[in-house]
Amino acid sequence: MDTLSIYLSDIFEVAQEQRFVIACILTSACGIFALRRYAAGGVCRCRTDMTGKTVLITGANTGIGKETARDLARRGARVLLACRDIVKAEKAAEDIRRSTGSDDVVIYNLDLASLTSVRQCAEQVINNEPRLDVLINNAGVMIMPYCKTEDGFEMQFGTNHLGHFLLTNLLLDLLKKSAPSRIINVSSSAHRMGHINFDDLNGEKSYSRVGAYAQSKAANILFTRELSKRLKGTGVTANSLHPGLINTELLRHAPLLSRIIGFPVPYLVFKTVAQGAQTTIHCAVSKELDGVSGKYFSDCVIKEEASQVQQDDTALRLWKISAQMTKITDT
Repeated sequence: MDTLSIYLSDIFEVAQEQRFVIACILTSACGIFALRRYAAGGVCRCRTDMTGKTVLITGANTGIGKETARDLARRGARVLLACRDIVKAEKAAEDIRRSTGSDDVVIYNLDLASLTSVRQCAEQVINNEPRLDVLINNAGVMIMPYCKTEDGFEMQFGTNHLGHFLLTNLLLDLLKKSAPSRIINVSSSAHRMGHINFDDLNGEKSYSRVGAYAQSKAANILFTRELSKRLKGTGVTANSLHPGLINTELLRHAPLLSRIIGFPVPYLVFKTVAQGAQTTIHCAVSKELDGVSGKYFSDCVIKEEASQVQQDDTALRLWKISAQMTKITDT
């Protein structure tokens, strides 16, 4: 073979290799794009104007709570940010005001890990707000090392469930006065792994970070189930939802090793906070949900919950125990 033939042959092989590499890159890029599109989930396309409506969102200084607040403020709602960290809440409120042009964004101090704080927040809202059209129980903690709330409850159960249970009950009269109104409990698909351990609700006998989180999310749905029954005929509805896998501050308590190993995962399959807020927004504003209560949503559509949270007797038992723990009268 002469020199020219060898040279042309080499060029052909290099070109083939480059085409193969380019094809691999394009295929990978298309795959990542498709995966990201799939992970994005449902979108709330309802254009409901919320002018004249008041919405309270717990944990609205960050994550999907903040994005939900931004969307509702843009729709004209009076938005109440109920947050534990007032400094972060002030920054979030200012950002929301600046991006939406709304000055009707108000901050209330709320620490769900303190029943005293929950009562004080509820009292202030009742005294200051003439109406409450939507209550969004959004705040939460996730897979924390074992610790207890101010009142001695396991932190995840106390914050994610008991704090919201008490807040909701204290605000029920205001919600009823403002009917038709809505209560939205942000749960998680993790409820499918959760069971209510009535013999060890505070994890004092055995504790698992994931197990305790799953129990608290199952409690959110069982609470919604019993609450919706008690609210029949009042004009107040109660629904729960799974916002999706989202790369938020909730992951700050995940073990360091799992975060390092799984570093690329959030950027490939997790939703952005704006995408993660869509189901909450849908449940808050969609006209088609007028009168719909006791349902569980994911990606802006009704989904079936796990069988263990469809038990009415379990929901009632949890309600009665929660009422005792939070020292409210069970009516």
